[in-house]
Amino acid sequence: MPSHPQESDRAASDPVEPAPVGAAHPPHGDLPQPGPPTRQEAGHDEPGPDAAGGPAPAEDEYTAELQELEDRWRRALADLDNLRKRHARELERERTAERSRTAAAFLPVLDNLELALTHAGVDPGPIVEGVRAVRDQAVNVLELLGYPRHAETGVAFDPARHEVVGVVQDPDAAPGTVIEVLRPGYGDGERQLRPAAVTVAKRE
Repeated sequence: MPSHPQESDRAASDPVEPAPVGAAHPPHGDLPQPGPPTRQEAGHDEPGPDAAGGPAPAEDEYTAELQELEDRWRRALADLDNLRKRHARELERERTAERSRTAAAFLPVLDNLELALTHAGVDPGPIVEGVRAVRDQAVNVLELLGYPRHAETGVAFDPARHEVVGVVQDPDAAPGTVIEVLRPGYGDGERQLRPAAVTVAKRE
């Protein structure tokens, strides 16, 4: 096969121009060809569950915990309301029972008053004694209920037990002494039904 000496001589005779300073030199050998992306690289480009619009697991847990706390709060409110209603019912029941016991304690007093009025036309003397006995019985009932009677005279005035309704001059009594009890008092301290209405000796 004939050779072409002219083409080889021409290629040898053409001068090679030098590369400018700072220009990158192509690497020697064959350049790598671009291949298919690896699984790791492709994973970075694929959209995750968040990008698809679905809720994140942390948000689901937060929503569930919030719902549980709200349910507990509602149950606690319901229990508290039931407890309040039950307490109100028990309190009213105790008040009714206490009123019944107090009223039952005064039934004998009424019976004795009825008996005294029945014999009113026979002899007035026994009527007075009967009324006095009924009075003593009622005083005893109040004392058993925790409200003792106070109708003492000659004692020093006590603002916690006495209510002054008059001041009189009495040379035989010390100033501030209870001279007369116009209305007895019942009870002491926090269990006082009412103070005794009294007149006291005038202070000089």
